Amino acid sequence: MGGLSGEREISFLTGRACSAALKKRKFNILNLDAKGSFIKELRKLKPKIVFNALHGRYGEDGFIQSILESLKIPYTHSGVIASSIAMDKVLSRVIFKKNGLKVPKYFLLKKVNEKKLKKKIKYPVVVKPINEGSSLGVYICKNKKQFDKKTKKLFKEYEEILVERYIPGREIQVAVMNKKPLGAIELVPKREFYDYTAKYSSKALTKHIMPAPLTDDKYKEVLNLAKKAHDLLGCRGITRSDFRFHNNKFYLLETNTQPGMTKLSLVPEIAQYCGITFEELVVWMIKDASCNR
Repeated sequence: MGGLSGEREISFLTGRACSAALKKRKFNILNLDAKGSFIKELRKLKPKIVFNALHGRYGEDGFIQSILESLKIPYTHSGVIASSIAMDKVLSRVIFKKNGLKVPKYFLLKKVNEKKLKKKIKYPVVVKPINEGSSLGVYICKNKKQFDKKTKKLFKEYEEILVERYIPGREIQVAVMNKKPLGAIELVPKREFYDYTAKYSSKALTKHIMPAPLTDDKYKEVLNLAKKAHDLLGCRGITRSDFRFHNNKFYLLETNTQPGMTKLSLVPEIAQYCGITFEELVVWMIKDASCNR
């Protein structure tokens, strides 16, 4: 847990919640902050399994996965390649689009040519880093002034950013577990969108509707789309795919290979609705890790 990304504090929340659940089930658990000399610690400890509770860069982008592979330690969630592709919002979208999944229209803007941008932009657009989670660095820009201000801010930290068409529809998120879709939930944020604050501050900032109030056909459709995305990326364990539902069409924004596991997180809420307790969910993840090595 912990780590070096902008989601460090959220990772601690996920890690502590999962650790507490595993301790209740009599697992022998040690919490380890993935920074500094933690690789030496891992070598000394020689754990049977690592529960990867990291979020964001270095935690769900294939980095920690490659370290664990080299140490021959089984770990939860997706492997190196699936993790790295899913985290890359551009590469994953190329795969989704080529396989018939709808994604918002987008282009990549690099720091070296930001001032030479000649594309005629139709606002509103969304600007975001290509490899962050928890909606970090995501901004909706309704005009050129906002676009210039937000891209300038992002380029202080990132060399390239994603610019995509803003899809105004409903926010639908789907959990996939053991290669089977669990269910779909709708989010109705009181803020402009389901951003970092809405995700982690309080459920009062976002209304959760489980199951998502869709027709039977549309509910089945979005479940199948999430499963297809999960399979296309080669994921295992649990994923959560985020969609916008607009004009009776689903647009896939991204697939998360390390969805949050806090008291406000969506995967545990979807699982609970399906009769799977938080403890059962976490134990299953450990068993899944041991079966896939």
